[in-house]
This record gives sequence, C-alpha cells and structure tokens, in this order.
Amino acid sequence: MSMLARRKPEAEASPRVLRSLQATCHARGLGALAERIADLDGFIQDDLMQIESVLREIKTPDDVVGRSAQHLLSRGGKRLRPLCVGLASRLGEGGFNASARELAVAVELIHNATLLHDDVVDLGDRRRGHETARVVFGNAASIYSGDWLLIEALRRVHTADVPGVLLRLLSTIDEMIAAEALQLARRDELVADRDVYFRVIEGKTASLFRWATYAGARAGLLGEEECECVGRYGENLGLAFQMIDDALDLKGDVSVVGKDLLADVREGKVTYPLLVMLEAEPSVATAIEQMAGSGTRPEEGSSADEGSSADLETARRDILAALERTKAVEVTMALASDYAQRACQNLEALPPSLARSALEAVSEALVVRDR
Repeated sequence: MSMLARRKPEAEASPRVLRSLQATCHARGLGALAERIADLDGFIQDDLMQIESVLREIKTPDDVVGRSAQHLLSRGGKRLRPLCVGLASRLGEGGFNASARELAVAVELIHNATLLHDDVVDLGDRRRGHETARVVFGNAASIYSGDWLLIEALRRVHTADVPGVLLRLLSTIDEMIAAEALQLARRDELVADRDVYFRVIEGKTASLFRWATYAGARAGLLGEEECECVGRYGENLGLAFQMIDDALDLKGDVSVVGKDLLADVREGKVTYPLLVMLEAEPSVATAIEQMAGSGTRPEEGSSADEGSSADLETARRDILAALERTKAVEVTMALASDYAQRACQNLEALPPSLARSALEAVSEALVVRDR
C-alpha cells in the first residue's frame, strides 16, 4: 500500500507538485513511477507542509508592493525548487533542519521574484491561471514587489548560516541577470543558435536549480564533493525542466499550463523547439516574425492592429504545421529526457538512500509533466 493512501487529512494542505506529477504519470500509463511519486509524498510531506506554512506567514509590506507580492505567492505554484532543497538535505545526516527550511523558502521567494520581473519585461497578462500582478497592480508595483521578495530571500539565506551558500547565491543571481541580458540582446533575432539558447537557460533556469540542490545538501551536512554532485544533478534537472516548459508552450493545454500557447513566440524568444524547426525549415521564420509582432510589446511599436486577425491565424497555423512536420516538440522532449537521465547519473556517487531514490523519481516524472 502506498504511503499516499495513508496520509492524514491535513496533508491535503501540502503543495500540489507531487500529486500533480503522480496524476500525470497515471495518465501516461506510468503506474510504477506514479507509485514511487506517491511514496515520495509520504516521505517529504511534513517538510513540504513546513515550507508552505512559512510561505503563508510571510509578512509583506502593508501597501501595494506587499499586495502585489502576495497576489503571486498566494497562487501556489509547483514548489519544485523548495522540494529539491528538502530532498537534497535528506541525503545527509543533518536532514531537513531549520537551515534547510529557510533555504527552501528563500529559493521559492527568488523564483517568484523572477516571475514578477519577467511578467513586466514580457508584458505577461496571465500567470498560474490568473491575471498577473502587473495587470492588477501595475508594472512599478510588480517590479518593486519582486525586489522585496529577493531581499527577503537573501535575509533568510543569511539567517540559515550555512557556510558558502550565500556567496554562491549571489553568484547565481549574477548568472541569472547575465542570461536575461543575453536574451534581451538577442530578442527577436530569429537565428538558430543553440549556443545562445543553452547559455540563456543555463543562467536563467538551471543555475537556480543547481543552487537549490547544492544548498540543501550543504544544510544536510554532506561533504563538499558530494554537494557538488548534487548541484550538478540540479543543473541537469533545470535544463530538462526548461526544455519541457518550451515544449508545453507549443503543445500544451492552455487550461492546464496556465498561460497562452505560443506565448514564447509572441515574446520573440527562440526556444529549443523553434531552433529545431528553423534549422529544418528556415522559411517559417516569416510566420514567427509575424506572430512576434502581434501585440506583446506595444511600447516597442508592435501592436495587433498592424496585421489582421486572419493573417495572425494563418501565421499561427503555419508555425504549428511546421512544428508537426519537423517533430520539433518531440525532439525537444527527447533531449529533455536525456538531461533528466544525466541528472540521475550525477547522483550515482552517493550511496543508495530513500532521498536519492526520491530525487531520481522527481527527475523522471518531470519530463512527462503537462504543466
């Protein structure tokens, strides 16, 4: 009998990430993996509930900045990065202690800070199935609330007092900003450049996963060499996660994913599926250019009235047809699966344990998710 079936009723308050992954595995006919995820829920459930409790109790400023921050935090989210901190901490004798809890909360705050900023940069209207904070409270409030969450995260990492972790986080944030700058510089350049793509996602996404797993392992009192292995697991997990996100942007269910399909195309971002498609069919760049000018950034001179709805629909169909012909989404998901396998291989230097098995299960389940 799975641990999930024996959970206490109050466990339903825990984050949805594991139940969501379990449901996806069942839907894909992966019963054995679904059962492993169910057992993982029982293993890490109390840790996740502690993290969620702290996140709910965070006292944001009693002003528009605080309300903007709470608007996003209260929507939940996958809580995947805190999960990684918790599981990594349980690899060591220290386990999920108070320091690990602070680090888990901090990484979620940093993630939410980046989302608040991203929605301003991209003029995003929807996040987690609801209007974004920038739509409700304005761009300025969204920016300042992201800043506040980042400062709160740094305070918590300082409080955790785990040697070397704060300096690594500062370096990680530096990587994230550099990746954002690179993406901004190359925005709307429809060039199939894999090197640029991987530099962007390594900095924007994988670096924070790497920090989360490394920091959790350090809090759990693993040795430095082992912590580095766990950090590399996080980096490869982050790469796989981002590539699946790219695929879902083009082939997901809007009601499940929580944002409009082809959003990355309209924002002028060349993601991995688009790279594959452009390499095989360069002529589809015309349709992508038309979609990229469909109103995402009107302050830059792009608005929906520049082209008719019929033209945009034609461009959308052309892109989707080219994706189907080139199997770009499938190629992307296959490569994401490879990175997930690499993540598991990074853990082979560690002795077998329930925590290691749990991290391996998370890696395997992430590549079959639908949100």
